[in-house]
Amino acid sequence: MKPALISKKPIYPTSWQALPVGDDMKQHVQTNLEACSRRFFGYHMVRLGCLSSQIDLPECAIKHIINVVDAKCLEQHQSLHGVNVIAQTHELPFSENSVDAYLLAHELDFSKDPHQILREVDRTLIPNGHVVIVGFNPFSLAGIFRYLPLKSNKVLREARFFSSMRINDWLHLLGFEIIEQDQLVFSSLLFKRKSRIFSRIETFCRQYLPIFSSIYVIVAKKRVVPLSLIKPKWKPSPKFSAVGASVRTSMQKNSVDSR
Repeated sequence: MKPALISKKPIYPTSWQALPVGDDMKQHVQTNLEACSRRFFGYHMVRLGCLSSQIDLPECAIKHIINVVDAKCLEQHQSLHGVNVIAQTHELPFSENSVDAYLLAHELDFSKDPHQILREVDRTLIPNGHVVIVGFNPFSLAGIFRYLPLKSNKVLREARFFSSMRINDWLHLLGFEIIEQDQLVFSSLLFKRKSRIFSRIETFCRQYLPIFSSIYVIVAKKRVVPLSLIKPKWKPSPKFSAVGASVRTSMQKNSVDSR
């Protein structure tokens, strides 16, 4: 297993169009998130990265949306819906327990240190807050074909392709509970033929071979166990009472003096 921390950051895509069949992938993700976004409640939602900031969530009850992007992405997409914050995703400028929901669309796939990003998400997310992670499946055709000496999309070859099982392990270590996981897009992603996505092969794989999907969507919830004091049901009786001893001593002294 390759280490999560690498020395050089992969090529970061600033739009879905930089990926093969990117518009179709974006549409699949948006459609999948319509149902689960209705369960998000609170005041603030953060979309991390350029790809996440371009995902529309019209069914989400959280209306204050913050986009965390870099300066290059903001120059190319000045019409992003929500409040734009220029920052690094591994150093979020938010206080602890202040964000109600996060969206990470392929942000871990193009990150240098995905562990640090998840730690920052855990630090700033409120208890029972939600996080949605969209990633590339290494067991898909896209994950296999990117190792072949074929002329293909360079950005997709730079992607990390973390498996959903590995992401789930990281989330469990941070105390998250996996609520939902879906598999999307059964195609190689390395060939820009739109008909491939809607082929019979995709229908067959979606029904019988979901492990070979190109994209997975994980919805997790932050669980925090509150600390509560447990009072003992019995109270031990004291063997020595200083107050009682002083009282008895003074009573005995008074009786002696009276004699």
